[in-house]
Amino acid sequence: MGDTGGDQVEAAVRDCAAVLRPAAGLDWRGVPAGGLEWDCRRTAEHIASDLIAYAGRLASRATSSLPFDIALDEGTGNADVVDAIEATGALLAAAVRTAPREVRAFHPYPYRSANREGFAAMGVAEVLLHTHDIAEGLGLAYRPPAELCAWVLTRIFPHVRPEPGAPWNTLLWATGRADLPGRAPVAEWRWRNNLVIGAERLTLQGVTPAAAADLRAGGTGGFAWIEGGPFEGTRDAAGMVVKAYEAGTHRPEWGMFVLVRREDGLAVGAIGFHGVPDEEGRAEVGYDLAETARGRGYATEALRALAEHALARDDVKLLFAAIERDNAPSQRVIARAGFTRVSAEEERTAHEHHDLEPSLRLYARGR
Repeated sequence: MGDTGGDQVEAAVRDCAAVLRPAAGLDWRGVPAGGLEWDCRRTAEHIASDLIAYAGRLASRATSSLPFDIALDEGTGNADVVDAIEATGALLAAAVRTAPREVRAFHPYPYRSANREGFAAMGVAEVLLHTHDIAEGLGLAYRPPAELCAWVLTRIFPHVRPEPGAPWNTLLWATGRADLPGRAPVAEWRWRNNLVIGAERLTLQGVTPAAAADLRAGGTGGFAWIEGGPFEGTRDAAGMVVKAYEAGTHRPEWGMFVLVRREDGLAVGAIGFHGVPDEEGRAEVGYDLAETARGRGYATEALRALAEHALARDDVKLLFAAIERDNAPSQRVIARAGFTRVSAEEERTAHEHHDLEPSLRLYARGR
């Protein structure tokens, strides 16, 4: 998983220009862009504005929205707007390629920041979708490569079930631009960059379906790992994320997080949930570390941070973890993170009615 998104930005812009430049002689003003309120000219200018805004935020490591926008000279022709899209796309691609992996910059939704891959995916989405809108308004044929659409979906639409063999149709449906058989129309939508939870020595970085698929296949997931990582349990958990994504049940805030050490940017393990909270507000947690990272308190620190983040929500009442009775190190971790062993009666109920393995012991932490 070596790409950072620069190639994808360039590919999206290249296809956009190939469609729009031959139509530069048409009147773009006053012609609605698909279902948008903007006309085709305003929509094309918006593409360039978004690309330069994303490039500026990422390059400057912005912590808030930047007070600038693109302004085209009076008398600028449609072909010149396409030039602006190509130029701003090149700037975003360069910013993505040169930004360190750990850099995040401001984006308002939903978690107030995005990394380089997130900015690339947002830029690609803007180009694909608004090129579609303009093409629809002008009566032009446009269909981007399926792999580019899937690339966007697996990075900033982790909550959307992919339609097998139809990533472009899925992206159009997810953004309210088309229908999919068996799915209700989308009236409101948002993409979702990965969630990052801070701790003292670590950051807990949400794993996208794209990263999870790479980890499951034996890759790094885009992370730089400590020697011996990732641990087998991390790859197994990544497989669970992929299955949930393909089923449309994945919710990124209840998924998997890789533990990245602040001092050197190395990933040391993973932590996360086994799914969304149940009707009673209970959620199960799990964690593991690469063997070379154990004994330093990382698991305890990460578990505390994750528990405090989750239990601050109104829809979470209790977190629990099932640990092998002979796994003394993990039991010490869970205890230091504020979890306690449940009563014998509760554990017996879990064994008898919830298929908890007899060798497992149950620990919980509430508000």
